[in-house]
Amino acid sequence: MAATSAISIVFYMFSWLSLVVLISLLKYLIGKTRTNPRIQTPPSPPSLPIIGHLHLIGSSVIPKSFQALAKLYGPLIQLRLGASTFILVSNAQVAKQVLKTNEINFINRPHIGSSSEYNLYEGCDFVFAPYGPYWRFMKKLCMNELLSSSQLGRFMHVREQEIKKLLKSLMVCSSEGRECDLGFELTTLTNNILCRTAMSTTCLDKDKNSDDDAVEIHGLVKEFLELGAKFSIGDVLGPLGKLDLFGYGKRLLKTLTRFDQIVERIMEEHEKKNDNEGETWDMMDVLLQVYRDPNAQVRLTRNHIKAFFRDIFLAGTDSSSVSVQWTMAEILNHPTVLKRLRAEIDAVVGSTRLVNESDVPNLPYLQAVIKEAMRLHPTAPLSLREAAEDFSINGYTVKSQTRTIINIYAIMRDPEAWPNPEDFIPERFFDDGVYGDHYYLKERFIKMSVNDFRYIPFGFGKRGCPGASLALTVINLTVAALIQCFDWRIKGGDRVNMEEGSSFSMALAQPLVCYPVTCFNPFSLSA
Repeated sequence: MAATSAISIVFYMFSWLSLVVLISLLKYLIGKTRTNPRIQTPPSPPSLPIIGHLHLIGSSVIPKSFQALAKLYGPLIQLRLGASTFILVSNAQVAKQVLKTNEINFINRPHIGSSSEYNLYEGCDFVFAPYGPYWRFMKKLCMNELLSSSQLGRFMHVREQEIKKLLKSLMVCSSEGRECDLGFELTTLTNNILCRTAMSTTCLDKDKNSDDDAVEIHGLVKEFLELGAKFSIGDVLGPLGKLDLFGYGKRLLKTLTRFDQIVERIMEEHEKKNDNEGETWDMMDVLLQVYRDPNAQVRLTRNHIKAFFRDIFLAGTDSSSVSVQWTMAEILNHPTVLKRLRAEIDAVVGSTRLVNESDVPNLPYLQAVIKEAMRLHPTAPLSLREAAEDFSINGYTVKSQTRTIINIYAIMRDPEAWPNPEDFIPERFFDDGVYGDHYYLKERFIKMSVNDFRYIPFGFGKRGCPGASLALTVINLTVAALIQCFDWRIKGGDRVNMEEGSSFSMALAQPLVCYPVTCFNPFSLSA
């Protein structure tokens, strides 16, 4: 009986695979015969039937593979990966045409991933919502309430508390001569900040008997990211992607159900709070107020709120942590940068207190170091858009519904835009290109124009990252505190291994394991 069942499954899969191959081959042949010679599509590398250009994607780090193809075939090319066709944008000039000149035509993001039967929040998410009343309402809510400068200011104490907890943990390692996985410590930091800012829940809080919701949320987010990478294969497989042959859909449903249970309980706890207790409202409180408002411009459902938090955690949990890790890795590999950065912090902050957020505007070299690290190591290396209508770009015709990938990684390493693009040179963000010995002359620091498409680590325009201000605040302060308080010894050598991993955020391939050596202890100072 079992053997018969196995044979049936194999026959079923073989039949489907044969059908997909036949359909793809017919589409390929029909497309070759029906191509309108008057319509000039973007250049395309030589492809193979069925698989298209899959054989050209040789690296597990996809943005680097795309970058290599752009060097051979140009900044605007058309690729086909199995059943999915898209155009690839790899320089600032073309990116500007897509993201600014034709922004409304490219304002939607294509849906990728699982089918609706495995997604509890189908049609409710913010990140992939089509441009319309709901998306505009949520973007306005983000900018004016949820992630506004005033709201970030209300939670400054949360960021300060969590950074102090990080420093104390590292000082314990220092006093015991122990190594630390800096990546793990930084992920705990950014996860705690996000969880407390979003819904006032914490993890690994030694001062309270917390239920560690944030720990579980972070585990679920990691599962989401892993499954998201695997579901993207469905776009390559075409009809086979809907069959859930490997069980990823069921895993997603299980993970999403558990996330839903946690957030629903936190929502109920917030609803029981007395709104007049004078507590600082977190994101959950703001969204629940809109949820209860019968006159709201858009009526939110509970699924809308849960989907928003899923999007927030997916976008923010690892990205800030990864940015700090890359920045620290670059600093440790460049002792001269470390020396200059510490000198600037000493000159501006002194040795009697811990650096704080109000110091950052007076630390231009710190800002330049972080800008340069984010140029080389963007945590969102690819941006996806979709054309709403046919349009012309660089003399080529792009059809409506064509998916577009902007390779931010390649744009910010373009040798035509950046001298010595592979080198870590924070001084490139100063007006004369030479920083010299004056560590605190902030008037020499160049703030990149919002219209400078050579540098777009947070995307651009209406679909740009709404959490950029929060991310930069956390990254700047964390790096400054780590440099002010510690010297660092790299485990296993004198340099950090800078190999890039294959995750969506392109984190370090190897853990950042270091020995912290305390050089300034702000907790030992007298009151």
